[in-house]
Amino acid sequence: MKALVWFTQDLRTHDQVSLSKACAENQSVQAVYCLDPSWFEYTEFGFKKTEKFRARFLLETLTDLQQSLKKIHIPLEVVFQKPEDFISNFIQQNAINRVYKMTEWTAEEQKVFHQVRKNTIQEVQWIQNYDQFLFHPEDIPFKTIAQLPEVFTEFRKKTEQLSRVRAALPEPKMPIENYREPQGKIPSLTDLGFEDFETHPNSSVPFQGGQTHALNRLDHYLFETQNLSRYKQTRNGLIDADYSSKLSLWLANGSISARTIYEAVQKFERTVTKTEDTYWLIFELLWRDYFKYISLKHHNKIFYLGGILSRAYSWKQNPQKFKQWAEGKTPEPFVNANMMELRNTGFMSNRGRQNVASFWAKQWQEDWRIGAAYFESMLIDYDVHSNYGNWIYNAGVGNDPRDRMFNIKRQAEMYDPEQNFQKLWLNQS
Repeated sequence: MKALVWFTQDLRTHDQVSLSKACAENQSVQAVYCLDPSWFEYTEFGFKKTEKFRARFLLETLTDLQQSLKKIHIPLEVVFQKPEDFISNFIQQNAINRVYKMTEWTAEEQKVFHQVRKNTIQEVQWIQNYDQFLFHPEDIPFKTIAQLPEVFTEFRKKTEQLSRVRAALPEPKMPIENYREPQGKIPSLTDLGFEDFETHPNSSVPFQGGQTHALNRLDHYLFETQNLSRYKQTRNGLIDADYSSKLSLWLANGSISARTIYEAVQKFERTVTKTEDTYWLIFELLWRDYFKYISLKHHNKIFYLGGILSRAYSWKQNPQKFKQWAEGKTPEPFVNANMMELRNTGFMSNRGRQNVASFWAKQWQEDWRIGAAYFESMLIDYDVHSNYGNWIYNAGVGNDPRDRMFNIKRQAEMYDPEQNFQKLWLNQS
């Protein structure tokens, strides 16, 4: 049988379910990735759906993936085309019998998948796999997704007590005869409509995309520096690369799996130390899982103005306010510094994200969906479920039972007491 692995947000060869199954079940395996031109078009809010930071990181990831797949004798074709236009033709031209793909359930991804299937005229077996969780949907202690708790703590306690994390899968391999050189070249940043750019000297994420760099970062943060042993104490930092793991960069496009990180933490706890700090990285992976499950439970309600609670607030849409917020020109210096970091680097700390979102949605009462869309555009580590889950949480239409509003001046005093972070970014243009 001839198989096609359709890569989306699972850009790795280690612990990759679709790839492992395809290699085990077929005589021939090929792979494709489609850079959809619509990702780089302007939104209704006046900025691109995907900006240059994530675009460059994605191209680096695809270059690394193509090289990793070559080592295990699988060709990866990367095209700058809509999947609806390319994949059905590829299936026909290569006499593909089976297509393996990670399961996705948000609206845009579902629409693309259904259209590709509709455009595919021959009989093909479509094999989808859940492959972006720490705890697999079949293993969580709730009979149905509809029974998922609306409060994170309840989800976390039950899952930790009653579920187990599946073992990460080894990298598969095909016979050398399976390989042929890809026909096209991976597009450049200029092909996608951007100019080349230098990483900002103040960036706290001076990293490259791809599985190779993800695994190196994991080893560096855990074993070379043992920074994991201080993680809970430093994770609210604002300056430099090592105040947090930064693994969200690679988790977002699936160039490392949550299970791989989990197993590395377990190894660290066995061989170095086991503390509340080491547990806290697993705690953050559970939050990531939770937002994915909330998305799976509520579907498109995470994108609705009233969120999953269907709450009606008087939201505003003021383009001048958005310009002030995005350019870091609000009355709050701490908000401005964080927005300048985002504008210049494509990254912002978790502490910063909570504050700027609370300011936008709660203090200014501006339409939270505009803020969420801007984060989608700018963040290297954009993940649809975490991004929209956090935004509805901060906007008071999600999973925060207390519906709190941040005291931003107090937050700045706590997390930037010497104003070093604000000084670093507020003189940027």
